[in-house]
Amino acid sequence: MNELKDKVAVIYGAGGEIGGAVARAFAREGAMVFLTGRRLAPVEAVARDIVSEGGVAEAAEVDALDEQAIDWHLQSVWARTGRIDISFNAIGNSPAKYLGASLVDMDLKQFSMPIMSYITSYFLTARLAARYMIPNKSGVIMTVTAPPAKIGTPNGGYGPSQAAKEALTRYLSKELAPKGIRVVGLQPHGMPETSTIREIFETKARPEGLTWEQFADYLAGMNHPQRFLTLAETANIAAFMASDKASGMMGITVNLTMGALDN
Repeated sequence: MNELKDKVAVIYGAGGEIGGAVARAFAREGAMVFLTGRRLAPVEAVARDIVSEGGVAEAAEVDALDEQAIDWHLQSVWARTGRIDISFNAIGNSPAKYLGASLVDMDLKQFSMPIMSYITSYFLTARLAARYMIPNKSGVIMTVTAPPAKIGTPNGGYGPSQAAKEALTRYLSKELAPKGIRVVGLQPHGMPETSTIREIFETKARPEGLTWEQFADYLAGMNHPQRFLTLAETANIAAFMASDKASGMMGITVNLTMGALDN
């Protein structure tokens, strides 16, 4: 316990299932967590849960695509704490806008939407956090990607957006590691606990005649243990990766697909 004691963590997309789970795990390990999201209400709900369990959390409405809003928030955190130790980007968007659409028929705006939102947000939050981490010569910058970064699947620009994030993780690490800053990513497989997987089912699987049970069995069957990774497992690994015990891990995206991908 307390692997992140006295660390200051800023989490983007903290109102979502992955961001919220990671925020709770960081807080349980002793971090002071500053939670952000485009909508304040779900972020505040996560913060209340953390505080009720004895943790330290603060919620703020921050659009992770707005450079000025991100920097203002980081300035306020820095003014209060004098440090930013962890930046975790877990933003997401609705897959219904591009899932299953033909690349041949897709227009440029639909294709580029996930690419621009995911990579822009990660770039902005990472770059700005790094500027606050460099004076202390320490810090961890993290994000989440998905298996379509490596496999072909009909999801428009989503797969390319995840591949771009993994490339940016490597680029940032090369530049920032000499300054004491680690950059790492996590790549979980589909988790039915998330609303994204439910939306994928409603958008693609149900119209093809699959029941939820059939769809879930199909996803679980891709994993070696024939079960799903849980949000708790993902969050616990995130807390480990953010801790000093993972000091040798940098410039990589950790494969959490439970064997569905072998690299």
